[in-house]
Amino acid sequence: MDVVLASCVDLPEPDLDQAPIEAALRAAGLSVETRGWDDPSARWDDAACVVLRATWNYPWMPERFDRWIAATSSVTQLLNPAAVVRWNVHKRYLLDLEAAGLPVTPTAVLEAGSQVTLAQVLAERGWDDVVVKPAVSAGSFRTLRVRPQDGDVGQEHLADLLADRDVLVQPYLSAVEGHGERALIWIDGEVTHAVRKSPRWQGEDESVSPEAVSISAAEEALAHQAVAAVADRGDLLYARIDMTPGPEGSPVLMELELIEPSLFFPQAPQALSRMAEALARRIAG
Repeated sequence: MDVVLASCVDLPEPDLDQAPIEAALRAAGLSVETRGWDDPSARWDDAACVVLRATWNYPWMPERFDRWIAATSSVTQLLNPAAVVRWNVHKRYLLDLEAAGLPVTPTAVLEAGSQVTLAQVLAERGWDDVVVKPAVSAGSFRTLRVRPQDGDVGQEHLADLLADRDVLVQPYLSAVEGHGERALIWIDGEVTHAVRKSPRWQGEDESVSPEAVSISAAEEALAHQAVAAVADRGDLLYARIDMTPGPEGSPVLMELELIEPSLFFPQAPQALSRMAEALARRIAG
């Protein structure tokens, strides 16, 4: 088997990239299957490479996922590489990117078991409208916007999260409502396309533009800057760089998705050939 796409046994939502990727790889002459990372009967040592694509349930079992990463990367080529994945699982990576000089959404990381209150965080940071979410998450898993009038609800949500996991608190960036969040897709050295995403909270479906959107020079520059900041961690196959205008109008990084992001191939089918060619080169060595 040339390529195995790692998904999960029961997808929490449809993976619209799966069929296009499989078709593109077969058209390029590569054999491909999709298997659930959490399927105990699945083999991984029979693949020339395993590509993380839709392992969207890992926030519910991060320790098991870490063990799977170690086991799989020991028997085949894992893309993106294990060192990249482990770094990217916990959104503390945003602080690393900020330290490297990237314009990043301001982020407070609170450790599990901490007794800090949301009011204390807001007072210290000077924030009043924030997003509270787990530091290990996918999609909108337990992500809540807390407005000034929602203090009690926000504190309860924060306390529930801190009982067993690390938490992020970030200011709400109002530009996600008008301009929207831009998800730029980077494949094997090139920014191929972007879509507009709407804000998404726990329990909501993802809402994205039906077609690719234009990319400004500043947005593309930030995407390349973000990828370059992790170049020493391993050879990236793909990345999704989520951003929106900050208070000053220039784009700020919201997330750098290196594990299992939707890559929105239905909006940009021309990007599939780049993905297929990149995998073919890696398989050939």
